Amino acid sequence: MFTGIVEDLGVVESVVQGADFAKLTVSSDVVVDDHTRIGDSIAVNGVCLTVTALHGTSFTADVMHETLRRSSLGGLRRGSRVDVERAMPADGRFDGHIVSGHIDGTGVIESIRPDGIATVYTIRAPRELMRFIAEKGSIAIEGISLTVTFADERTFGVAIIPHTAANTVLPERKVGDVVNLETDPIAKYVARLLGMGGGTAAGDAGSAASGGGSHPATITESFLAQHGF
Repeated sequence: MFTGIVEDLGVVESVVQGADFAKLTVSSDVVVDDHTRIGDSIAVNGVCLTVTALHGTSFTADVMHETLRRSSLGGLRRGSRVDVERAMPADGRFDGHIVSGHIDGTGVIESIRPDGIATVYTIRAPRELMRFIAEKGSIAIEGISLTVTFADERTFGVAIIPHTAANTVLPERKVGDVVNLETDPIAKYVARLLGMGGGTAAGDAGSAASGGGSHPATITESFLAQHGF
């Protein structure tokens, strides 16, 4: 698990392209130290990757076809700068929000405008992702934990402060660029639970024992009232 608080701007040393995979080597003397081990998880532009080799202050990770297809990592080249963050330790301080490093998809930057000391980015995202994005909610863009300033059916906005601009890759992105998006995992689980219904294991077992089919429960106003909400 990650927090979306970027630790360093790493630099891509090499990208070796295979038929349906890539081998990525990134240098960062912040996330690669004496404690880094093969098998560790490091988020690169918000994508959780597994360290497969270490060379000084650089690490190598394999990027599978699914990741290349659903993220912006396929566009990285030698010299590209990337947001990097190590997995959060169990005793670490939680400064951002829950970030899994499992990208939901990509968005496209529609506009960039100044707003006082901040810079506001408007991003267009697929409708299937927009249902999980809410005003004042959290979202990870290129691995950066940000607060949503507005959201409609097809676009949402975020505002970044000068510190974020100075320590992440967002200022290098321009209108039309593709960015990695990870929506709030809590919203995804709620949607999944609602979609699957609310039947209990005991209820399902009872239905099976009596020979009846299972009937997913529906969350209603009366159900919530009965359970103290």
